[in-house]
Formats: sequence, structure tokens, C-alpha cells
Amino acid sequence: MKELEKATESTRCEACGTPLEKGDLRCSICGKAAPLQSGHQKKTVVEILRCTGCGAAVAYDPKRQAPACSFCGSVYKVETIEDPMEQTSGYLPFTVTPEQAKQELRRWLGSLGWFRPSDLRSAARLQELQPLWWVAWVFDASARISWTADSNHGARRSAWAPHAGQTTVSFNNILASASRGLASKEVDAISNGFDLTSAQPDPQGATNATLEQFDVQRSQARQQVTQVLQHMAGQHVQHSEIPGSKFRNMHVSVVVRDLITRRLSFPAYVMAYRYKNQLYRVVICGQDPRLVFGDAPLSAGKIALVVFGVATIILLFLAILA
Repeated sequence: MKELEKATESTRCEACGTPLEKGDLRCSICGKAAPLQSGHQKKTVVEILRCTGCGAAVAYDPKRQAPACSFCGSVYKVETIEDPMEQTSGYLPFTVTPEQAKQELRRWLGSLGWFRPSDLRSAARLQELQPLWWVAWVFDASARISWTADSNHGARRSAWAPHAGQTTVSFNNILASASRGLASKEVDAISNGFDLTSAQPDPQGATNATLEQFDVQRSQARQQVTQVLQHMAGQHVQHSEIPGSKFRNMHVSVVVRDLITRRLSFPAYVMAYRYKNQLYRVVICGQDPRLVFGDAPLSAGKIALVVFGVATIILLFLAILA
């Protein structure tokens, strides 16, 4: 972890304190010109495999990677990209074994409730278990938030009253997914199970794992991080600043200072199981097996039984009223 902290240390902007990374001509927050750097800067060329189906990017290693995408099964094409490109600075290790992931899948299948098939846990068959390091930004920032909104607090004769305010909020260890292999709802379900202090320079804890790559340029990455920060600021204002129980016409402006971003790879198991000739997908956190998100079939018979029962009750109620 100390090596990762050293990697984030760099020249800071004289105006706002945001770290300047190699290749930056201006500060990403306030726009102040970066100090001139001596020496010739060599461009780094990155080779990745791009899936022609879903667009996922993985590390290019002909000795380890198969020609089929682990996410959707489509073929790969080789893509060469020149810096500035986002690169992983650390890998969180797998602490969940494949056997533990399989056991958790069985437990999860048996905990989905009455509307699932009664034999789901026993009849489901695991088809594939693929370890994956998916990528995300983790950032800290201090933000000055200005906001305006109408709320029902102090409205008196009118239904709404105007309100406004300013506040400074520190955001720490905010995760912004850069993954194409995992959907946002999958990331949200497993993101609370990771120990960020466990990051290592090299992948550890899984063999034959898919290594997803950052596949956006630095400027685009910062835009995505800024969008997440804007959303977080809006959530903060909505839940902590606006008085009253109802509001409308909320507007939020954010001035960011001292944005520090890390690029990390997170462990997960992407699993596929089959039930009655139908495939379903499940994602399990690689550091906390209790965090699971996936698809599962519903029991058509049980749903029909409930609908029939409700319809019967309604008809009996109408007959009594008649």
C-alpha cells in the first residue's frame, strides 16, 4: 500500500492543491497551467483486447487470454491506444476462494423466497466460474456546494418557499466504476465489500483471472469522476441541507478542490448457472462472499396460484356485497 501511496504523490497545483499527473498541461480542476517538466516524455503504447460484442477491454496476453470474451462470448480484436490512458495502480487480492463462491451461490439460490422454483437450489447446475479483476476509480475530494430549491418548509400561505445555502463537504473513498464487464447494478451490489487498504501492485489470489483494463483517456475519465461527484453532491443536499419534507426545483453547483484519484482493480467472480436449459448470471464479491447479485427464474405455477387466489377472494367479496 505504501508503494501505491508514493505513486499518487506528484506535483500539486499551486492554486487549488489538486495533484498533477505526468503529462498534464493544466490542472484538471481549476485549469491553471502546470509547471514545465524537463526532459523528453516518452509515449506509452498500450495493447488491449477489445470485445466486438459488448466492448469490454482486457489485458492483452496471448499466452493467457482466450479469443472469446468472458462476459458475452464474442470474439476479441486487438486495439492499440496511445497515452494518456488510465492504468491500474493496484489490485485488491481475492480473499474468497472458488469453492467458497460456489457454496455462496447455492446458499443464495436457496434464499430467494417463495416465488422461486422449489428445486432451484438442487436443480441448478454451475456452468462457468470466471475470476475477474474489474476496474474503478476511487477518489477523495473537498467540494464547496452551492444550492437552491423550493420546499414546503416555511411556506405559509403558499405551497412552496425558496431556500438556498452553501456548504463544504469532504468526499472520501468514493468509487466510480469504469467497468464494461459489470453492469452498474452489479457494481452497486458488491462495492461495499472491499478493503481498499489491501491493494497490491500485482494481482494475487486467483489464477486464470480476466484482467479488465481502463479503456478511456484521462480527460474522459475525469469527466466521469466529476459526474459522480456532482451526483454525490446532489444527494448530500437532498438529504442533509434542504429543510422540510418535500422539495422541487433543486439546483446544485459544485466547486471542487484537491481531487485525488486512484485507479484500482477489484476482485469478483462472474458465474453462470443453468436451470432447465436456461442460463443465468451471478456476480459475487471477491472479498466478501455475502455480497451477491444475479438473475434467477420465477415459478410460473406459484405466480398463477397467487393470481388465482387473489381473483377468488375478490369474487367472493363481490358476491357478499351483492
